[in-house]
Amino acid sequence: MANFLAIQNNQVFRHFAWWSAAMSVKMMCMMPLIGRQRFRKKIFMTPEDCAFIGKSAKVAFDDPDVERPRRAFLNDLENIVPWFICTSVFLTTSPPPALAINLIRAFGISRIVHTIVYAVIPMPQPARVVAYAVGYAITVYQAYLTLLHYT
Repeated sequence: MANFLAIQNNQVFRHFAWWSAAMSVKMMCMMPLIGRQRFRKKIFMTPEDCAFIGKSAKVAFDDPDVERPRRAFLNDLENIVPWFICTSVFLTTSPPPALAINLIRAFGISRIVHTIVYAVIPMPQPARVVAYAVGYAITVYQAYLTLLHYT
């Protein structure tokens, strides 16, 4: 019980827990965004979905309005899951609190910005690649520091 309370009172862990939950909520918010586009355009992935909606619905896999938020969600899966794993292990190295907290915050903000400029209010490059690169670099940096620590 004492270890749990120590972890719960640890400021770095509290930031990690909060941003992990925020990233999970952000990813869950992508489903309604994708669904909204599917229902608005009446474009679905399976014939049974189309039959449920009606005769005006069709199966398609190439509609840009549906594919944009779907690809943003896939990008989240490719980046948030590895970040979560790398950060979980990185925190076992007892990093300097200010460094760890700022890396965690920067990653979370970069993923939110990535979603906004990719799926919510599409903006021209390099907005999306910069948001992506910040989050990716943070994950790689944390993994590198962890590897150094445990070598």
